[in-house]
Amino acid sequence: MPATTEHAVDVLNGLIKTTLDSVGGYEEAAQNADRSQYKNMFIERASKRRRLAQDLQSEVRSLGGEPETEQGALGKAHNKFVDIKNALTGGSDKAVIDEVERGEDHIKARFEKAMRDDDLPSNVRSAVTRFYQSVKADHDEVSRIKHTLH
Repeated sequence: MPATTEHAVDVLNGLIKTTLDSVGGYEEAAQNADRSQYKNMFIERASKRRRLAQDLQSEVRSLGGEPETEQGALGKAHNKFVDIKNALTGGSDKAVIDEVERGEDHIKARFEKAMRDDDLPSNVRSAVTRFYQSVKADHDEVSRIKHTLH
């Protein structure tokens, strides 16, 4: 596999792990939210992010690579930390939304970094940019919700 292709697979696999972290984060948020409107939104977002991860995995396969299939260790640890924090503090919807926004900031930054990667082939950067539109829209909506709660 050429170095540029190998690099593209590595970058995409990093985005897959981050996206799967996001799936786990949204599932945790759905369990911890009080209002059904937030629970439903988080369940829907987890499903949407799962589809995004599948799309990223398809991109990796199209490059001849082996896609990641599990979230990263840091994402798993963060989700457990959020569970413990909510158990200890009696987490509110506001606290859950704050954690979701923190996760959204992280995934948005990872996609933005990939879009600026000049070593990615243009077709891969175009795919990342296309996927980023969904990530950014979700980020902006969560940010808007957070600001209405504060």
